[in-house]
Amino acid sequence: MKHQIVIIGAGTAGITVAAQLLLKDKSLDIAIIDPASKHYYQPAWTLVGAGTYNFKDTERNMGDLIPKGAKWIQEYVEEVLPDENAVVLRDGTTINYDYLVACPGIQIDLDGIEGLAETHGKNGVCSNYTDPEYTWKVLQEFKGGNAIFTQPATPIKCGGAPQKIMYLADDYWRKTGVRKDSEILFITPGSVIFGVEPFGSTLMKVVDRKGIQLRFFHKITKIDGENKRVFFDIVQPFEKISHLCYNYSDLDDSEIVQGHANLKFDMLHLAPPQSAPDFIKRSKIAHQDGPSKGWINVNPYSLQHVEYPNVFSLGDAADLPTAKTGAAVRKQAPVVVENLLHLIKNETTINEGYQGYSSCPLVTGYGKMLLAEFNYKGERDSDPLISKFVDTSKEKWSMWILKKYGLPFMYWNLMLKGRA
Repeated sequence: MKHQIVIIGAGTAGITVAAQLLLKDKSLDIAIIDPASKHYYQPAWTLVGAGTYNFKDTERNMGDLIPKGAKWIQEYVEEVLPDENAVVLRDGTTINYDYLVACPGIQIDLDGIEGLAETHGKNGVCSNYTDPEYTWKVLQEFKGGNAIFTQPATPIKCGGAPQKIMYLADDYWRKTGVRKDSEILFITPGSVIFGVEPFGSTLMKVVDRKGIQLRFFHKITKIDGENKRVFFDIVQPFEKISHLCYNYSDLDDSEIVQGHANLKFDMLHLAPPQSAPDFIKRSKIAHQDGPSKGWINVNPYSLQHVEYPNVFSLGDAADLPTAKTGAAVRKQAPVVVENLLHLIKNETTINEGYQGYSSCPLVTGYGKMLLAEFNYKGERDSDPLISKFVDTSKEKWSMWILKKYGLPFMYWNLMLKGRA
């Protein structure tokens, strides 16, 4: 079996690229490979975890979203063989291609932290990345104590999500009266809460207002769910633990010994370790070694593979030094589409126009949000039109409305149809 263009993944990236290609040329022979029967609008899972969005509203049938004119192959990919211009499916079928767009998304590695697989989804250990409805259950059942929110050392989709649910939890617990009996901690292997200004400064004001303790340079290594303890390696030398913290206060029943820490928790929210899918990691289109090992090796500006010119990648599995978000895909997709069409027409022009744009809608409470937009240089890259009307670096109710209503509408009705 052969198709002109094979797209691996029917997530945000795959469907958007297919839709845009077919809007430009209905005669293209496109196949999309994805085993999933459902498609989820995951940016709303933060709101689901805080009880302000219905999980069912984030779900659509995949078959209803595949663009008309594209063939959907509902099967798992087992191997990518770029030297043979082929993809092998789990059922043994080989699909050949002229051009490949690899956008399989990201996988959750529950085995990346000792004890996580065993306690995930119980013992107050929750994650909006996997089950936001359980997060909401945990928030409602929390009666005080240590609420710990963590960030992993791996790249993750939507790097702001681990802290967004924390700000909403603080709001919710203030309403229910348990916040006064609680200590909220954000524990990260990084050195700052957000690396782009002025958004980082705004978030530090939120942290101060909410009385949240930050602990930096802490890499989570183990969870003992039954005994409610979480363990960290401290990856920065220190004289006093307070030197690696902000709004520091001692916690009951905590231990810090020789570069290691373990803390008692009453609820623990994880952003679990994440990686490219295994079939990508073992393929030749991924980096074989170095700090980017396992991620797809593409030119960061053209999104064309560095070694295989008929292969492109975008979205979460691509090795791009920017945040892995749907907003990034929205700017990446037109570059991939233009470059594919140039190659099909035997034109040598390659668009290197993607400059690393990504954005993170940072919810800071019910009815409050700022919109962090930035590029490869780590500079603010706010939309000039929106910025005329609102300062997106400040907490705004209008940005909350955008998050809850505007962005989902745009996603389902414009982006996945190739029109945004």
